[in-house]
Amino acid sequence: MTFRLPLVVRFGDLDPAGIVYYPRYLHFCHVGMEEYFRHRVGILYPVFLAEHRLGLPTVRTEVDHARPIRYGDEVEHEVEVTGIGASSVEWRHRFRHAGADRPSTECRVVTVLVDVATFEKRPVPEWLRGRLVGEVPG
Repeated sequence: MTFRLPLVVRFGDLDPAGIVYYPRYLHFCHVGMEEYFRHRVGILYPVFLAEHRLGLPTVRTEVDHARPIRYGDEVEHEVEVTGIGASSVEWRHRFRHAGADRPSTECRVVTVLVDVATFEKRPVPEWLRGRLVGEVPG
C-alpha cells in the first residue's frame, strides 16, 4: 500500500550546488515513515515508542539518484512497505517530480523492530504487521 505526501524542499536542504544534499534524503525517509505511521498504522510514531516501548531503527540504506531535486521543485514522496520479516520492515521511498514517470530518487530502507530499553530485536506483532501492509485499518 503506497502512501503519498508532498515534499517541500527548503533552502536548508540544499548543498552549495543548489540540489538536495544527499544525507537529507534519509531525513525525508524518516519523516515519510512517521507520516506512514500516522496515516496508515493509525498511531503517532512517538506514541508507538512511548506506549509500546518498541522502535524501528534503520539498519540498512540504499539510495539511487536519477535526477537532481532543487529548491522549489514540486516533488511527491511515496512511501511503501515492501517486505516484513520476523523482526524487520523494508521500506521503499520514491521522490518523484510532478508529472514524471520515473522517480528522481529512490531509497530502500530496512528497519528492525527493537525493544527501546534494551535494543534487542523483537518479532513484529501481528497487529502491527497487518496495519503496515494495510490489512487492518489504522
